[in-house]
Amino acid sequence: MTDLVSIFDRATLRKHRDRAAHGFAAHDFLVREVAERLADRLSDVTRVFPLALDLGCHTGELADTLGGRGGIKTLVQCDLSPAMAAKAAGNGHATLVADEEWLPFADNSFDLVLSCLSLHWVNDLPGALVQIRRVLKPDGLFLAAMLGGETLADLRHCLTEAELAEEGGISPRVSPMADIRDMGRLLQRAGFALPVADADQVSVSYGDPMRLLADLRGMGETNAVVERRKNLSRRTTLLHALNLYQQKFADADGRFPVDFHILTLTGWKPHPSQPQPLPPGSGHVPLADVLSGGCGVLAPVKD
Repeated sequence: MTDLVSIFDRATLRKHRDRAAHGFAAHDFLVREVAERLADRLSDVTRVFPLALDLGCHTGELADTLGGRGGIKTLVQCDLSPAMAAKAAGNGHATLVADEEWLPFADNSFDLVLSCLSLHWVNDLPGALVQIRRVLKPDGLFLAAMLGGETLADLRHCLTEAELAEEGGISPRVSPMADIRDMGRLLQRAGFALPVADADQVSVSYGDPMRLLADLRGMGETNAVVERRKNLSRRTTLLHALNLYQQKFADADGRFPVDFHILTLTGWKPHPSQPQPLPPGSGHVPLADVLSGGCGVLAPVKD
């Protein structure tokens, strides 16, 4: 965890989340939708989790959504933002301020770690995953959702084109996004057993692109990239970008579709009771037989 590459300014992110905390309920649709999807996945796991952690809890949306589902006996919430943690504490669950990059929990503390739309702001994601595995008990479950893929691709395209035209250069205006192809490998690299990473999306339609920008600000999801320009955006650049957005991406009804790509990560802390891969060379059917159709179950079926 030394010599970290800083992609995100975590102090700025904390300020954004602190600012968003008071009015978060007016903009929390995405967090609540993804929380519902996580809760559905957890309901499919036939396990009891005596002690669970909600990592990056915002103002308590995941706890509200779970509503007793998932076999959780005790839930602990934490968030980088003191203001959001204070709001979350209102639901009665134990809550503290904690940074996803420096987890203040003992080894083997939790039976389950959940995270809903917070890990895409972590600078050292492999390191954070290692810490999450560390605080899980053996055979504990990690289940998380984060933004990635082509999230806000249309907006990113328009902002880049407008800034090039108006200012003669570009700066990072939207966070770099993780790719689903890398996430399974990261889980495995962090030491998780049975790692699974998959992608889904939440599609939203706006009548006015300014409402999208207002929602991003209201969710605390505005630009916190270290290399961003520190001065305010030029009005002409923003208007140019919104005009491009309308020209290129408005649908037949004049509305603006927006896709949020959700990467869902699942992994278990290793335990001897878990299914293990067979050792090399233990197969009973020669590969040559399979490829030649000699294995009955794989042989071609004739009409």
